[in-house]
Amino acid sequence: MPGHPPARRRPSAKVYRRRRLVALVGVIIVIVAVVLIIRAVASGATSPTAAPGSTAAAGASDAPQQGPAASTSATPAPADPPATAAAPDPAATPAAPAATSTADGSAACAAGNITVTAVTDSNSYSAGSQPKLSFTIVNTGADPCTINAGTSKQIYTITSGTEVYWKSTDCQTDASDTAAMLAPGQTVSSTPFAWNRARSSPSTCGASAPASVPAGGASYHLTVSVDGIASAASAQFLLY
Repeated sequence: MPGHPPARRRPSAKVYRRRRLVALVGVIIVIVAVVLIIRAVASGATSPTAAPGSTAAAGASDAPQQGPAASTSATPAPADPPATAAAPDPAATPAAPAATSTADGSAACAAGNITVTAVTDSNSYSAGSQPKLSFTIVNTGADPCTINAGTSKQIYTITSGTEVYWKSTDCQTDASDTAAMLAPGQTVSSTPFAWNRARSSPSTCGASAPASVPAGGASYHLTVSVDGIASAASAQFLLY
C-alpha cells in the first residue's frame, strides 16, 4: 500500500550461525585474556618472595665468614703445646737408681726415713727370768718403701758399759731375708724371742753350757740394727 515502508526481511539461519560463532570466539578471547592476566598476577606475586629468599641466603653466607675467623683464632692453641707435653724427655728426667728399687716396684727405704727402736718386754728381770727381745721399725717418709727385715739383716747387741756381752750374729744359723713394704707412717714389730742370759762368742757357739752374764742388778743395754739402720737409742734393763 502506498505510504507504508516495505517489511524488513529476517536474517537467514546461516547469518545467525555466523553471529553465534563470532560471539563464541569473542568469549574465548576474553577467557584467554583473563587467564593470562591471572597468571601474570600470580607470577608477579611469587617473584618478590624470591628476593627475601636470596636475602636470607646472603645472610646465611655471612655466618660462615665469622666461623673461619673464630677457628683461626683457636688454631694457634695446638701450635703451642702445654709445658707438660715437652716434659717427657728421657735424658732430662732422672730415673730412679736400679739399686734402690725392689721387685714389687717400691723404692728401698732410705736410712733417713726409717726409725728402728730396740724393745724389751720389761726393764727389770728377776733371777731366772729371760728377757724377751724385739724391735719396731717405722717409715717416717712420705712414700711407701721396702726394707729387708729378715734375720739376715738383724743384729741384736747387748752391752754393759763398753763391753759387748751378746750379739745375735755370733752363732746365727739359717738366716733368711724378709722384704717388708712400709706405707708412710706404718710401724712393723718383730716377733719377740727369749735371750738365755748367756754370753756369746763365735768361738763358743758349740759349747754345751755357755757362761752366763753377770746379774745381781747389773745394767744392760740392747741395741738393734735392721738392714744396716741402727736404733737411735738403746733399751736399758736390769738383771737380777
